[in-house]
Amino acid sequence: MVVVGAGMAGVQTAVALREQGFTGSVLLLGAEPHQPYDRPPLSKAYLLGTAEGSAFEVDFESLGVELRLGVEVTGLRPGDHEVDTEAGPVPYDVLVVATGAAPVALPGSEGVPGVHLLRTLDDAERLRPVLAGQHDVVVVGAGWIGAEVATTAREAGCAVTVVEAAGRPLAGALPAEAAEPMAAWYGENGVELLTHARVERIEPGRVVLADGRVLPAGAVVVGIGARPATGWLRGSGVALGPDGSIVADDHLRTSVPDVYAVGDCASFPSARYGARLLVHHWDNALQGPRTVAAAVVGGEPRPYDPVPYFWSEQFGRFVQYAGHHASADTTVRRGDPADPAWSLAWLRDGVLVALLAVGRPRDLAQGRRLIEAGTPVDPELVADPAVPLKSAVRA
Repeated sequence: MVVVGAGMAGVQTAVALREQGFTGSVLLLGAEPHQPYDRPPLSKAYLLGTAEGSAFEVDFESLGVELRLGVEVTGLRPGDHEVDTEAGPVPYDVLVVATGAAPVALPGSEGVPGVHLLRTLDDAERLRPVLAGQHDVVVVGAGWIGAEVATTAREAGCAVTVVEAAGRPLAGALPAEAAEPMAAWYGENGVELLTHARVERIEPGRVVLADGRVLPAGAVVVGIGARPATGWLRGSGVALGPDGSIVADDHLRTSVPDVYAVGDCASFPSARYGARLLVHHWDNALQGPRTVAAAVVGGEPRPYDPVPYFWSEQFGRFVQYAGHHASADTTVRRGDPADPAWSLAWLRDGVLVALLAVGRPRDLAQGRRLIEAGTPVDPELVADPAVPLKSAVRA
């Protein structure tokens, strides 16, 4: 077994293989030189300097997993059952691709001093002293990562401006009824949010907007999205979607024999939602490896069709989301979004399909179970924040 990628998805694949009885050799290839680590703390405690690391607590030696770190994979030759690396070819019997996603750079910003992306431990190491120095920070993009970096930078005492091309935060992730209330969080926490604003260019020490405004910037953090890290697979025969994701089946097999894909780099068909999903979140990287391991060891895995889940900590709020709202026909609000805690539920044909919970973790836990079960609910009961969601099941 060769696993390419030593993030959450790759590490959990190696762990799951052993847990499910795989006795052959397992080789884990990582592009970074660091011990495999968890990424969520990078935009939070680690960036703020209140945590010194997030290495996975996995004893690879006792698991019989060989780690090769600092090894960049450059190509795949399925006919030879080999992956190419900077250190030479590596043969495999079965290959799992878990290379994750890479952040999108702002065109024209490459090589400009003071511009940062935040995906790796090294990225966080470069940004940490900037926040500690309380420099003016401009964040480009009001998505999940942008909100978290803005939160952390404010906690560090920086003056923060967030520049967003759309008219609201999270425009690409959530509909207006969910995202518009979040715009107020920025100002309440001393962050200037500029919407309908586009970056014309970035110069050392400043950001010039398309309308001529100039923003002082001791650091610029670009958070405008991520794309599957699959460029090295072009020409290999592994089918890629228009978004660059590996087109996997419902058992996470690719179009090439003996090659699987898991985590941020792979899309999969969801019978639950009638759509192909590409999920760039931690929980997907945790769950998918179990399906891969079961398929490899010859078990009878169920089709991979999870209820997507993620969380974000921003501006003193704990935000959770479960499901996939795109197919919903009804939106139900639980509570007032001006309050510290509220939820938003999406239904299709009377069945809960997605839930956003702000400061209401019980809603999320109960709602997630209802989504998984496909249980019909009463919209009027769902709308009452005093009624537990589990009590909103239609009789």
